[in-house]
Amino acid sequence: MGDRERDGYVLSDDANRVDVDRVHRWLSEDSYWAAGRSHELVSRSIEGSLPYSVFHGDEQVAFARVVTDGATFGWVCDVFVAPGHRGRGLGVWLVDSIVDDLTGRGVLRLLLATRDAHEVYRRSGFTPVAGPHRFMEIDRRPTRNAVLGLT
Repeated sequence: MGDRERDGYVLSDDANRVDVDRVHRWLSEDSYWAAGRSHELVSRSIEGSLPYSVFHGDEQVAFARVVTDGATFGWVCDVFVAPGHRGRGLGVWLVDSIVDDLTGRGVLRLLLATRDAHEVYRRSGFTPVAGPHRFMEIDRRPTRNAVLGLT
């Protein structure tokens, strides 16, 4: 994908540019789905995924990653935009760019989960899962209830 620029922001898929400390802080302290996630776990998750970052100058202001086999399936996750940069369309730009990048790689099935941002992802083409009864899971995350909105 390379770098893309828009309105003074740069979107990059360069894994070496990810500010792992910042992403860890966002996920472990500011997100409901990854609260308390260790730095080591965040670092490993980034290493095992395709990471995408948005920068304003040298400061990372948004992040997302995709867990994928690079051929048939991708799970978009850990999408986060720093509070001071929200409301500028960065999340939609980030997700649209991910969808474009993976589609260009031939990955035709993408999945994500959200508790409260359905409209954001609808703008990028996501719809409710068809046939949700086919999906099964084992979910041992300590944040499970928060993810499901049960707390």
